[in-house]
Amino acid sequence: MSPDINPAFLTRVRNELQHMHPAERRLAEFVLTFPGEIASYSASEMARLANVSNATISRFIQRLGYANYDDARRRVRAEKESGAAIFLGAANADTPDQRLASHLEQAQANMARTFATISMQEIDAAALAMINARRTWIIGFRTAQSFATYLRWQTLQVIDNVTVFPGAGETLAESLAGIGLDDLVIVFGLRRRVASFDAVLEQVIRSKATVLLISDESLERRSDVAWHVQCQTPAPGPLFNHVPVMAYCHILATRVVELSGKAGRRRLSSIEVVHDQLGEL
Repeated sequence: MSPDINPAFLTRVRNELQHMHPAERRLAEFVLTFPGEIASYSASEMARLANVSNATISRFIQRLGYANYDDARRRVRAEKESGAAIFLGAANADTPDQRLASHLEQAQANMARTFATISMQEIDAAALAMINARRTWIIGFRTAQSFATYLRWQTLQVIDNVTVFPGAGETLAESLAGIGLDDLVIVFGLRRRVASFDAVLEQVIRSKATVLLISDESLERRSDVAWHVQCQTPAPGPLFNHVPVMAYCHILATRVVELSGKAGRRRLSSIEVVHDQLGEL
């Protein structure tokens, strides 16, 4: 494998750390903790935050191989857009109560903005598609697998043809090859998306199955799927706010249960009988 000719910002800092003078090292330790701050502050503001001189900022940037501070800021902004948690943290002096208020306010704003673009008719259409599909496949990578598993477990109470993949140790082809025209595929596309995400989504679309795409706001709206739900995920801290994602999954699962009719109630009843026989709950 050839070496990376344009290494990431943090890689450059770590590679040069042992060669730095004390003031540069103090600046390096600050940016290794809060690298996203470079995207937000000017060189003079960063010098004050890290308690170093403007000259130290210039030497530091040159040592890392950037043409100037703005060049470094552009690289950090691009890496911040990828969703890496280390770039989303910030050095702030808010009190704990202020931080809690910020998180709650952002969650409420995210919910309002997300559900302003979603109708109950669309949710019901997706719910009926789950009920009527030959099989529902739910694809969730990384963080999104927890939402995929939640959605499967809640709807499994009334429909038994729901599969989540990939599982631990699994490759994708075995499941993707089984998707057909009469299936529904729910694809979670939340940052940070795996490198294969676009290829997986294209493969699903080629299968001619009905597709429900659940993403964050960073994914451009797709017109080649049946439904594309874009959840707002900004947050005041280092982790994305997934409250709208969970809320959508909850509402969708609720409607699957409510719309499943007699067949769903029969399955619910059968499950309760087996719970009782096994003494599980």
